[in-house]
Amino acid sequence: MKTIRRIALSFILGLAAAASVAVAAPPEEKVLNIYNWSDYIAEDTVRNFEKETGIKVRYDVFDSNEVLHAKLTAGKTGYDIVVPTAHWARLQIDGGLLRPLDKASLPYLSNLDPTLQDLVKRVDPDNKHLVVWLWGYTTLGINVDKVKAALGSLPMPANVWDLVFDARYASRLTSCGISFLDSPSEVLPAALLYMGKPAYSKNSADYQDAGRMLQAIRPSVTLFSSSGYINDLANGALCVSLGWSGDINIARQRAIDNKNGHNIVALVPRTATLMFDTMAIPADAPHPANAHLWINYILRPEVHATLTNKVFYANPNKAATPMVRPEIANNRTVYLSDADKQRMVVPEPLSADARRTMTRVFTRFKTGM
Repeated sequence: MKTIRRIALSFILGLAAAASVAVAAPPEEKVLNIYNWSDYIAEDTVRNFEKETGIKVRYDVFDSNEVLHAKLTAGKTGYDIVVPTAHWARLQIDGGLLRPLDKASLPYLSNLDPTLQDLVKRVDPDNKHLVVWLWGYTTLGINVDKVKAALGSLPMPANVWDLVFDARYASRLTSCGISFLDSPSEVLPAALLYMGKPAYSKNSADYQDAGRMLQAIRPSVTLFSSSGYINDLANGALCVSLGWSGDINIARQRAIDNKNGHNIVALVPRTATLMFDTMAIPADAPHPANAHLWINYILRPEVHATLTNKVFYANPNKAATPMVRPEIANNRTVYLSDADKQRMVVPEPLSADARRTMTRVFTRFKTGM
């Protein structure tokens, strides 16, 4: 009996010692490392967070999901917050690369639009890992006057994707500059939809068909860019860009601010892929508590609204809408109408084999081989 008591006492003392170590564990250092898309934040977002919390932010940028995914897969990135697009985040969740959220630390989650939350659940069941940063869609941006001049007697097509995927149009527009996103996961779904195929097809033959179509218009493409196209579109160096809706509206605003006379417009296509960019915490993040502070800070309505006001992407925060500038909140190329949203495709995660096929097809397109 004494032996049992001694064992029990030792066990209790061990638990107490463990608890004391946990209590004595030092708090996180006042550092937060963020990896986000370029041109995707307001000027004062980081500054205000640092001022409020005393946490020093290191803010790095990338311009494609492929780059972010490669870093996360390699591990030990040192980042506490990353911003993957939702369907890429699903691959990272499945791979154990993202940390589940501590929702008790995120009281402002209640501000999120439940309709968008339900859409994100398709890739993140129970919204366990992801919080939407901003959302938009893949589309075309055009310099209206340059496009009309280049097309001459050829009228604007009913299907705006004809401008880049139909050689009749693309061959005329190459004279004033056509750019494509430098990302297979953005270009191939748009091409597949244009051909009447599933945007995230599981059929290798569909990608080969899309590749042949892309090869036919390859001589007309003057630039592959996932970030620099914004300024090129704004200053008239390009007349058509296959890009992201918010980026195109940024280019529009820069042209207006610079008073350079370029009329830049984001088109709303018949079909396109929606884009949900999400905040997530890497599984090996060194400062997860600070990461939760950042996410909750972004979810404050006045903060989320400043992001939309700066970068022209819609935010998922229903409490922030009244704080978005009216000319943006009422812009149907930023906040799509319900009818337009119903025509859009929610991205799906692809198998490794499908992604490899997509990458090979895109590489051949880009190199012209």
